[in-house]
Amino acid sequence: MQRRDLLASALALPLAAPALAALGRPAAAQGGPRRTHALSLLGEPALPADFPHWPWVNPEAPKGGEIARLALGSFDSFNPFILRGTAAVGLGQIYDTLLVGSMDEASTEYCHLAAAIELPGDGLGVSFELRPEARWHDGRPITAEDVVWSFNTLREQGRPNYRSYWGDVASVAAEGPQRVTFRFKNNENRELALILGQLQVLPKHWWEGRDFARPLLDPPLGSGPYRLERFEAGRSLVYRRVEDYWARDLPTMKGTANFDVVRFEYFRDSTVALEAFKAGQIDFRTENVAKDWATAYDFPAVRRGLVKLDEIRHELPTGMQAFAMNLRRPLFQDARVRRALIEVFDFEWMNANLFYGSYTRTTSYFSNSELASSGVPEGREKEILEKYRAQLPEKLFTEPYRVPVTDGSGNNREGLRRALALLREAGWNVRDRRLVNARGEGFAFEILLNGPTYERVALPFVQSLQRLGMEPRVRTIDPAQYQVRMDSFDYDMTIDVIPQSLSPGNEQRDFFTCAEARKQGSQNVAGICNPVVEELVELVIGAPDRAELVARTRALDRVLLWQDYVIPNWHIRTFRLAYWDKFGRPPRNPRYNLALDSWWVERGREGAVEQGKREARPQ
Repeated sequence: MQRRDLLASALALPLAAPALAALGRPAAAQGGPRRTHALSLLGEPALPADFPHWPWVNPEAPKGGEIARLALGSFDSFNPFILRGTAAVGLGQIYDTLLVGSMDEASTEYCHLAAAIELPGDGLGVSFELRPEARWHDGRPITAEDVVWSFNTLREQGRPNYRSYWGDVASVAAEGPQRVTFRFKNNENRELALILGQLQVLPKHWWEGRDFARPLLDPPLGSGPYRLERFEAGRSLVYRRVEDYWARDLPTMKGTANFDVVRFEYFRDSTVALEAFKAGQIDFRTENVAKDWATAYDFPAVRRGLVKLDEIRHELPTGMQAFAMNLRRPLFQDARVRRALIEVFDFEWMNANLFYGSYTRTTSYFSNSELASSGVPEGREKEILEKYRAQLPEKLFTEPYRVPVTDGSGNNREGLRRALALLREAGWNVRDRRLVNARGEGFAFEILLNGPTYERVALPFVQSLQRLGMEPRVRTIDPAQYQVRMDSFDYDMTIDVIPQSLSPGNEQRDFFTCAEARKQGSQNVAGICNPVVEELVELVIGAPDRAELVARTRALDRVLLWQDYVIPNWHIRTFRLAYWDKFGRPPRNPRYNLALDSWWVERGREGAVEQGKREARPQ
């Protein structure tokens, strides 16, 4: 399933067959078409066709009030679907999707814009029947032609990942005003129907006469629960709830989209953003800096109970956050060099001295899930890997993959010795306190960052590398510049985040394949291009059932780890939240998301909080 949005969020027509169970390998024996209200990769959907609302929401949640949120950097476009420009945050609120994923179930989606789903017996396609009441904000109906136009336009002119993500779609056609059918190239891609359910449908008539390939600052037409009401270019955005939103009473929407106004304020710097929160300019923030969580929230509003701090446990796979080396650079193409850099990285010292012991070291691309490899390969995973034995390190079959562990003292002599030995094997030696190759060229590179937060991590790492005679440097640029350089692969090393779901699939092509390593704007940040990885990615996508998916994903994970493409960082299994105490929220949170859209403003507390904000602001 697709990645990178932690804050994303049907009553179906009567069905001719029970809800689809796992989307296993289709076969002719399955008979004719099947109609359903939901799709799941892991078994029967938990909710029936007539479910009244999501289990975690308060269906009687009051509507009203405002939430002010923060964003970092700037924006110059309301077109988030293309490489050009820096898209504004929050635009997903103005569009509807065919299906909506459940935040409480892994890899399960329910009808939303679609009223019903139909799957042919041969598994070579999927049809969606749209709700006839679905409307754009200008009152015009949403049609199958809009779906077809959206799909074709995004695949032809959108970001490169659309082409790889939808690579197994052969064609799409409108078979009536409310029926759209996608045909597949094969029936081996189990998640393709769910992927298409995530399609954000765009209004064909609004885009006529506009160049989709260019950034734009015209407030776009949508169909979702919010519309863009006003903005100040690069600085702020105000989204207002659509009172007559066509889907407001659907079970996928009840109890959500409760704020009348969602306002985003942009800040250039995370430190300034934190001070703005303390002063009451921002209502809600998630904290991802351990030092700030431990030390920055002892201020008067917290002590008076006007600001609440909370940690909410989640069950999300935490994926891989890491220092990614750009393998397109000759400097990092030798695996011994990459392993040497890993040996120098002292997580234990950082966790004790920078992170207040709050993090766990990441040792898998699929961490915090059953998909993570561990120990030595056994059973079906080993069978899969045996085919590639001649192309893999022999130790992969006999030893668990390990990241180095230090005593946390900051005196990582053993790691430095191991690193220096590896570098000598790779042709690097210390001369006059400089690490140089046979041509006398120094080991110099740049760590590119998009904000000062990671400087406190990168700078100690740089100091350790300098002890080997390397010449690393840290460069911090603004987010807009950073995105341009990332899209064009103009960096030596940077921080990458590769989130994962409980059902990895097509998105793995964008992370790890050769075609994406060459395609500007892809999410293959490290530039990974390995024939074994390439084949394993396709095996993961084509896994016929859950057991095989787990085995194939573990094999992929193990191969990626043993190539030492990245320097693994750390993860945490909670959301850390700080908010002004004017909100109500449901009694529980879903397992796989924060579900902020199910919160609401408590009118009885709003007055005291606003008074506290006024007192907190500098006079």
